[in-house]
Amino acid sequence: MADSHSKKKSGSRGKSGKRRSKRRSKRKSSRKRRSSRGPVWIPRTLLGDSVKGGIITSVEEIFANNYKVREKEIFDILLPNIKETVVDISMVQKQSDSGQQSRFKAIVCVGNRNGYVGIATSKTKEVGHGIRKAIAAAKLNIIPVKRGCGSWECNCGGDHSIPYTVHGKSGSVKVTLKPAAKGTGLVASAAARIPLDLVGIKDCYVHIKGNSKNAENTAKAIVNAFENAYKMMVPHDWTI
Repeated sequence: MADSHSKKKSGSRGKSGKRRSKRRSKRKSSRKRRSSRGPVWIPRTLLGDSVKGGIITSVEEIFANNYKVREKEIFDILLPNIKETVVDISMVQKQSDSGQQSRFKAIVCVGNRNGYVGIATSKTKEVGHGIRKAIAAAKLNIIPVKRGCGSWECNCGGDHSIPYTVHGKSGSVKVTLKPAAKGTGLVASAAARIPLDLVGIKDCYVHIKGNSKNAENTAKAIVNAFENAYKMMVPHDWTI
């Protein structure tokens, strides 16, 4: 009798153990599904509600009405093909009462290669977290860029270059962007090519003055030139 009673107990324990393992596997699978889907975006601004609700369906509408974007998920929905490139990663230090503190500074540029670009920097203790933080900040700094063919050698009317000569500045770096004919390529340094490539410009002459070895200021000066170009209006942009 004792042996049969012990066998019943061991059998019940085995069944309960199998049930627990099944429950654990179900919980793990549900967690994996949630992680693969990602967190659900809950808008915190009126613009975010309009984008998620389908009232605003294009980025052009946001810039035409001069709306302020405060959530990066808005550009994730309206510009799903955004690419990001790390311009530079450096180590910065500051002196405090507890001693010398070191952090990593990441400069990231984002764009969709079709007329939109943004750039931002971040400082964190870890490189990976700093890059992700800079990407989120760069998406909030996205601006529209005018493209065209302002070269007298080409004059094809396409959007492979810029429509006219523009100037930009950041720190000690001053840049001048000039239109180029189709097939010329990007005549620029490595840091200056990053925002030009991410915005979709294939042919351009870039003249740099100042400390051109500073990748951060060079890239920011290019983006500043894009901003100055967007402020100008040519007869082609006039509307009645």
